[in-house]
Amino acid sequence: MSHSIIASQLDPQANQALRERLVDHEVVDIPFGQLNLEVPADVFILRPVNIRGQQVDIPPPGWPWNLKWVQLVSSGIDFYPDWVFQGPPVTSGKGANAEQVAEFALALVFAAAKQLPGLWVKDADWQLTPLAPVRGRILGILGFGSIGQSLARKAVALGMRVLALSRPGQPIAEIAGVERAEDLRQLFAGSDHLVLAAPLTPATRGLIDRQVLAHARPGLHLVNIARGGLLDQQALLEALDSGLLGRASLDVTDPEPLPVGHPLYQHPRVFLSPHTSAISADGYPALLDAFVANFHRYREQAPLANLVDTARGY
Repeated sequence: MSHSIIASQLDPQANQALRERLVDHEVVDIPFGQLNLEVPADVFILRPVNIRGQQVDIPPPGWPWNLKWVQLVSSGIDFYPDWVFQGPPVTSGKGANAEQVAEFALALVFAAAKQLPGLWVKDADWQLTPLAPVRGRILGILGFGSIGQSLARKAVALGMRVLALSRPGQPIAEIAGVERAEDLRQLFAGSDHLVLAAPLTPATRGLIDRQVLAHARPGLHLVNIARGGLLDQQALLEALDSGLLGRASLDVTDPEPLPVGHPLYQHPRVFLSPHTSAISADGYPALLDAFVANFHRYREQAPLANLVDTARGY
């Protein structure tokens, strides 16, 4: 195999880092959103396609060109059209952003416990407010992949109890201080804070509905840093209005962004962030490490890591 041409939609700094690590190969900058390749690339690093209302159902002319491998930037595949997977092998960015997403989820837990940002004062009217501890509280985690495991280790180190649930038949990684929930009912009933960290698949879409929320421990703080489609947003609003849920911290919604005037924007116990938990000021160090390791496998014609299984959904 001659030298490779890697077409990359990563930012220029990340592409330059790849050039410095793969000096015998060519890395070509491709603007985010551009799907037509004008270079004979054999590898394509692709950022999400179907976002912010865009829906690209028809592949660009000539797809998949000369490509032998497509690397997705994200860990999930729901932001990519079906035709992306109807060509060369596709690998995901699974695990590459786990640490920053776990940190963000933990920050949301602290914000709820310490009543932030509402606690900040802007005048001389100071009201002393009793704040909830984090230590000793129960953190539920739905989805125990790389993000869930990273979050669990951080929570245990802070003295939290962790209750985790993974997909049916999937064992929970053995981490000291982590207990396995038997089902969704036990997970919701037993948690003070509950983080959704599961992938969005046909089996999990709309999984958190009225029936599941009805089992929530009163005052539960629900955090979604996974995908908006996991959660029935109308059922969420009803649970908040009834007082069953105390707070919802959402980094993801369905759709993204929500339309103007959506009630989630205005609800006093909903805290929205713009799907930013995975974006790091440090760029893509873990993704680049994983890509380079996989690139060497690709060049050696060895099996690639993190291959997408569309039937599984990730």
